[in-house]
Amino acid sequence: MSGTAADTGASPLPESDIIAALGRRAIVLVGMMGAGKSTIGRRLAARLRLPFVDADTEIELAHAGMTIPEIFAAHGEPYFRDGEARVIARLLDGGASVIATGGGAFMREETRCRIRQRAVSVWLKADADTIMKRVKRRADRPLLQTADPAATIGRLIGERHPLYELADITIASRDVPHEKIVEETVAALHAHLGAANQATDETAGAAP
Repeated sequence: MSGTAADTGASPLPESDIIAALGRRAIVLVGMMGAGKSTIGRRLAARLRLPFVDADTEIELAHAGMTIPEIFAAHGEPYFRDGEARVIARLLDGGASVIATGGGAFMREETRCRIRQRAVSVWLKADADTIMKRVKRRADRPLLQTADPAATIGRLIGERHPLYELADITIASRDVPHEKIVEETVAALHAHLGAANQATDETAGAAP
């Protein structure tokens, strides 16, 4: 069950506590296009002094600098999704980091399983109006090259939100200063990792 920043009521404790609890796991940001995964991810990584990696950028590098729209146009979405899954698997093997994923990455079951095993997932949850306002002026969203982008966003939200809800942590992405979102994410990470460690300790200490 996803936790929310509102549920935690906790103030962020030293970032070193989060790093220690993570070990070699990554923090993976999931959510719709325009939710702020790259923007918040960079700031979160700087706050925690971890490497930041954008999975879409890594996919483009793996295709000799082709852009995501060019990969879609040349090879189709299934090809792109296969490459995306391979890139994310490689990034998860790289140890502690903050990883921003594309909007469709978390839809693939094998990717969700890898993230569950090797990372803490954070869903940046944005509503349709917020997403539309952020992406309407951009031409680098191949799934929005339709006659009715707003309807497409609504359809994608309907398809994807039930799976995004499987993430470990949910943070509301809205029009507030970026540092506020980062602050809420740090607080939620600390609460989630502390609870997970406590459960592990209790299990280890239980009588056989």
